[in-house]
Amino acid sequence: MKQRWRFWALVALIWLLSTLVDRLWWTFQTGVPAWDQADYLNSAMDHGRALGLLPGGGWQGWQALLDYSPKIPPLASLVNGTVMALSGDAPEQAAWSLSLWHGLFLVVMAGWGRRLQGDGLALIACLLAALTPAFLELRTDYVLEMPLVATCSLAIWRLGVWCDPQSGGRWWQAWGCTLAAIAAVLVKQSALLVLVPAGLWAAGIALQRGGSWLRQALLLPLLTAVLIAPWLRHNWITSLGGTNRAVFESAAREGDPGVFSLASWLWYPRLLPEQLGMVLLVMGLSGLLLWCWQRRKLSSDYAWSWRWLLLNLVAAWVLTTLSPNKDARYITPLLPSLVLLLARGWWQWGHWFESRCSRFVWPVFGAGLLASVPAGWAHQLHRFEDRPRGPVEALVEAAGGADPSRSPATLIVVPSTSDLNQHNVSFYGRRHGGQTVGRQLGGSLQDREPVLARTEWVVLAEGDQGSVRKAARWLDQAVRSSGVFELVQQFARPRGGSYSLWRRRATHPIAGPSFAESFPDLAAGLAAGPVGLDPVFAVVGQEHMLDGHFSYREPVRSEALAALAQDPDAVQPRWTLALLAVLENRPVEAAQQFEALQGLLPDNPWPAAYRSVVTLAVWNPWQAAAAANGASVSNPVLSALGDLSSVLSGAVWRIPSAITSVPAAVTAVEEALEPAPQQDQDQEQASS
Repeated sequence: MKQRWRFWALVALIWLLSTLVDRLWWTFQTGVPAWDQADYLNSAMDHGRALGLLPGGGWQGWQALLDYSPKIPPLASLVNGTVMALSGDAPEQAAWSLSLWHGLFLVVMAGWGRRLQGDGLALIACLLAALTPAFLELRTDYVLEMPLVATCSLAIWRLGVWCDPQSGGRWWQAWGCTLAAIAAVLVKQSALLVLVPAGLWAAGIALQRGGSWLRQALLLPLLTAVLIAPWLRHNWITSLGGTNRAVFESAAREGDPGVFSLASWLWYPRLLPEQLGMVLLVMGLSGLLLWCWQRRKLSSDYAWSWRWLLLNLVAAWVLTTLSPNKDARYITPLLPSLVLLLARGWWQWGHWFESRCSRFVWPVFGAGLLASVPAGWAHQLHRFEDRPRGPVEALVEAAGGADPSRSPATLIVVPSTSDLNQHNVSFYGRRHGGQTVGRQLGGSLQDREPVLARTEWVVLAEGDQGSVRKAARWLDQAVRSSGVFELVQQFARPRGGSYSLWRRRATHPIAGPSFAESFPDLAAGLAAGPVGLDPVFAVVGQEHMLDGHFSYREPVRSEALAALAQDPDAVQPRWTLALLAVLENRPVEAAQQFEALQGLLPDNPWPAAYRSVVTLAVWNPWQAAAAANGASVSNPVLSALGDLSSVLSGAVWRIPSAITSVPAAVTAVEEALEPAPQQDQDQEQASS
């Protein structure tokens, strides 16, 4: 017992020293969060507000909470938002959550190392993990990889414990590994690349052994239905869209190598010297060769645990390499297994020295650790000097951001650089309960007229504009030359150039009907079917950028409900409420409105089609089939939706019909949309 306490005290000491180093880094850094970092800070703030822990928000129910995680699962943001409420909402204060995740990671490394070989290997692995450049970066970079690394490692370790043929098969082990695996997926979907091979192996073991193993294996689908399904059911469409953009579109845009090319298979191995450090890598690999050479000697290694680690490491590495998008961060969930393997090489060198000259073991080991320090130090020093720095906080405060007493405001951000973009403008604007958000416009020529007509604040750049299109430069020139806006203040940039804050002149007030007033007519365009969808959502998407608070929704809803109270058979309020429900991701409410419209407009096929689609969105193919099949009018799209929904609900005999009707529906929609491209081109030329 005393030895166990001493062991965990040493692990805690490693965590304390690591945290001290991290806090020094955060104290002396003067940078601002870039795109991804600010996006994750915003997500943590959103979830902290939704839980009622941070000023500017409050508990509004489970659906409202799930709204804040449309693309990435919410677990890390829930934890990070809670830590933010305790530590503060400045970036360096919010980063305490990274230390928390790092503590969990070290506990996993220690426990896994003990199981593989013993206390010595476990402590070496913890020390090496604390010095590894990749983990040093993750501890000081506000992204999701640190929680992902911790939870994935926990899941693989505990799953191996449950699968152990000698000591596994316990109910508490099954609960532990199942909850750990679900936690990893709820941090980020890419955890599946690491967990799928281990999960398939574990499933095969459970099927082979049967009995209690098989009963315990049923925990995974049951707990997945309870813990993951609510989020996935609410956000599966946006999550799939986000995954497609992050994995496939991003790979094509960035020019990543083909999946089966040699460059793809060498992409991650070539990063290992930089991620792990050359000393750690060489010592570890050479020690592993020494271990293989001396395998005939007795050792305390546990063969099953090593086999579990190695096979899962190789399988997960292959899956990660097969992912089209390549980035150094994507391989980090596999580095803990690799560090444990390399730590075994370090331990073998220690064992070799001890058998020949025991008094030099500790000096040599200490020298090896000291030799590993420069790699991490140089990496962190480079990051320290290369941090994005800029006046974004001062600019946002000049526009009234971070002040809860100011009215909600939206800053239109035309440039997009690492030191100033819509994400970090929103983060600094909402600190301390503020209500100022940033939105990026300028990617299209069609953005110019709405910005000049309806925007209150605009941020422009003098010098480098960042990753923006040519149309953004034309919007920049239009704002400067229109006379609608006046320059409030100019802010110098550390690397040359400046940012400028512009405000609408009092002599040019926002005129014309508000978006809330035009919304009912816009919603009525849904009655035209596919032809009306693109104009509706194009205008709505633009409005969501002009007004990041969606302030039109409550007035529109109140007016529509009042109109229905006077005339329950009114059609336009139904379209209004249906579109609002779709935009708010409330498919059940949207289905209710489309059902009412289906009765009010029996000759229009689109209410039934929309009702079928939104019902499918909540995984209810039975009602979706009833909506499409029960329509009183015939339409190719309705026929296809009826067949598809019926097949999904179990009516497999309708597969032949679906094979015919679905292509026919696609053709019908394409023919209906055929004039649209020419019309869009004419509109763009007129706008130009």
